[in-house]
Amino acid sequence: MNSNRKEKVLLERVISEFKLEVVYAPERMKQTWVDCADVHRPGIQFAADYYDYFDNNRIQILGKAEMFYLMEKSSEEKYEVLKKLCQQNIPAIVVTRKAEIPSELFQAAKEYQIPILRTEESTSHFIASYISAMNVILAPFITRHGVLMEIYGEGVLILGESGVGKSETAVELVKRGHRLVADDAVEIRKVSSKTLMASSPEIIRHFIELRGIGIIDVKKIFGMGAVKDVENVNLVVNLELWQQGKNYERLGIDKTYTNILGIEVPSVTIPVRPGRNLAIIIEIAAMNFRQQQMGYNAAEELNERLSKQLNMDATGII
Repeated sequence: MNSNRKEKVLLERVISEFKLEVVYAPERMKQTWVDCADVHRPGIQFAADYYDYFDNNRIQILGKAEMFYLMEKSSEEKYEVLKKLCQQNIPAIVVTRKAEIPSELFQAAKEYQIPILRTEESTSHFIASYISAMNVILAPFITRHGVLMEIYGEGVLILGESGVGKSETAVELVKRGHRLVADDAVEIRKVSSKTLMASSPEIIRHFIELRGIGIIDVKKIFGMGAVKDVENVNLVVNLELWQQGKNYERLGIDKTYTNILGIEVPSVTIPVRPGRNLAIIIEIAAMNFRQQQMGYNAAEELNERLSKQLNMDATGII
């Protein structure tokens, strides 16, 4: 499963997520979807009646500035301003600071079936928390067949053909004190231009399938400390059956990457053959990656030592 999908959520989930007060709920609210993480404050629309390039997919925010602007208008002018906003078929209007709702807003919203919501939070605080949370909820995502583990604080995505030993390796890693995030299906979301966040589908969360045994519940067997719900994807480990004659990386100087949702994630390929302890190898791969992130690369250090030795041999210095 590698399809790239764009998420959308029902407005009712947004209301629940941000604990919004429902002031007016038209019939269509239960079928209203939100697919944009940005919001809009319609100040320029109120003041200049400027609706060119207006994005009607965004939730509209009425904060202190917008409410004071409306207070200065007559009832007729106020209704006309709010009517034009509601005519744009917007998902909802959110009034911040628990401000009093003008009767003209009720009238326009009922006429065009626009939900009115309210929050106690300040405008800037609500907008910041809304965009941050919705960027995660609405992030583009794919589902990859693999295992995601947290190893020494790094999110390690283990990929490989079915039957190569991903789940068995995950159990061994859990026994060594690391945490399982997802097995079999890993949902990966692009939450920023540099960050991938992954989790397990709710229905199979914390479960692992072991051939010959069946389904096991990692949280029940190993305890709460053995699982985690969400983790970034920092390193990709590709497991593949050992191929005779194939040149595998011996030093680790050449860096390789796996492209996921347009982000290049550092990756390594580990050949699988009988007798290799994959859990220990992946554990070392995570430790080595963490060390590189802190500025030390063992392969580069060895290469530098060899270069110095060659220079000394060439000049005859002992």
